[in-house]
Amino acid sequence: MVKTPPQYSLTIPRLENGDKLTRYEFERRYNAMSNLKKAELIEGIVYLMPAALRFRSHGQPHGWILTWLGTYEASTPGVALGVEPTVRLDLDNAPQPDVVLLIDQEAGGQTRISDDDYIEGSPELVIEIAASSVSIDLHGKKQAYRRNGVKEYIVWQVLDQKLSWFYLEQGEYVELGTDTEGICRSQVFPGLWLGVAELLAGNMQGVLAILQAGLQSPEHAAFVQDITNKSSS
Repeated sequence: MVKTPPQYSLTIPRLENGDKLTRYEFERRYNAMSNLKKAELIEGIVYLMPAALRFRSHGQPHGWILTWLGTYEASTPGVALGVEPTVRLDLDNAPQPDVVLLIDQEAGGQTRISDDDYIEGSPELVIEIAASSVSIDLHGKKQAYRRNGVKEYIVWQVLDQKLSWFYLEQGEYVELGTDTEGICRSQVFPGLWLGVAELLAGNMQGVLAILQAGLQSPEHAAFVQDITNKSSS
């Protein structure tokens, strides 16, 4: 009688916090863990994110940011808003930022959507909701975003009641300050204006009123015309 050799199942190793992996191996393990909500590869190190998120320190601020950017997207053809997409930055970085705003590739943007539906390249704007200044968002992620050419990077440190808006200038991040009216104005997305004090206070009516002023500005109209011309050429 011929014995049948034992069958061994080849399993893909689980992702673990602190694993040092290439992006390709990270994606292989991530895709095999269907119950995993969020994981990131930052400078070659795996970070697993908790499934449970608190309301006032993350869920609500996240919603306010989406309301602000969603209003901008609705009035600006050729830009796209994404929530927690995996971004293939480079071989050592696959972050899953809280929010991205990008310019469509057809309109001159610096990202593309891969055949398997991932963002490849650097979104023009990335936003992270962080607990405080000790977060990886202001350290490892900031370094990876800067090196890969993310043009603007916003970190909202909710517990510290602080919002930092950085823009890329000659390869380094410079903090974008508010003007005399307390408004931050995007260097990449004309008309994307933010009343920082209003946002931190949860005054969304004030936030949207300031944004509407930006959307009615001549620079936003010129931006929309430029994007439209590029998309149709």
